[in-house]
Amino acid sequence: MSFADYVANNAERLTFLTIQHVQVVLISVALATVLAIAIAAATEQMPRARRGALSVSGTLLTIPSFALFGLMIPVFGLGVVPTILALTTYAVFPILRNTVTGLEGVDASVVDAARGMGMGTWRRLMVVRLPLAWPVILNGIRVATIMVVAIAAIGAAVRGPGLGELIFRGLARIGGANALNEVLSGVLGVIALALALDIAFLIIAKLTTPRGLNV
Repeated sequence: MSFADYVANNAERLTFLTIQHVQVVLISVALATVLAIAIAAATEQMPRARRGALSVSGTLLTIPSFALFGLMIPVFGLGVVPTILALTTYAVFPILRNTVTGLEGVDASVVDAARGMGMGTWRRLMVVRLPLAWPVILNGIRVATIMVVAIAAIGAAVRGPGLGELIFRGLARIGGANALNEVLSGVLGVIALALALDIAFLIIAKLTTPRGLNV
């Protein structure tokens, strides 16, 4: 069977796995975004704690994906939960790094003007600093998303959802009927999904960047 015939005959299954892949990636990135922004905000007046958070999250990023997924099994078992937790772990660092960079790059005179208008620390953060830092933060989210799309395929090793199922199942049956087609459909699906999400983030950046900050 040709690759085109395989895709046509298994379109429903491929669509289902793609939707699963998108869901697990977006959930993980959303959790990582909330966590990263919260850490950046909470450690603003504690540079040592902020450096520690960056160091720890950066170190976690170096753990091989198979090892991290494996470490999740004894505590969280198999399936969606360990997959999301592992992906969230990987996604935190680029978002946290860009959040810190974005907040530190906000013009001090703008912050002083907001302070002069009577805005408290948290209001300045929410109304002034985060919106101005948003393009940099969004770029970190974009990088984390593309990275996690690829790593999510490894989640199939712990029975996680998504296109990785096709890759692992095809590799396990390599030489058998349609095994190569399964691997190719999984790999090409991940690549296509990464490209689609990358384009989506470019559009989101144009739509959500405050006027005057578009580059």
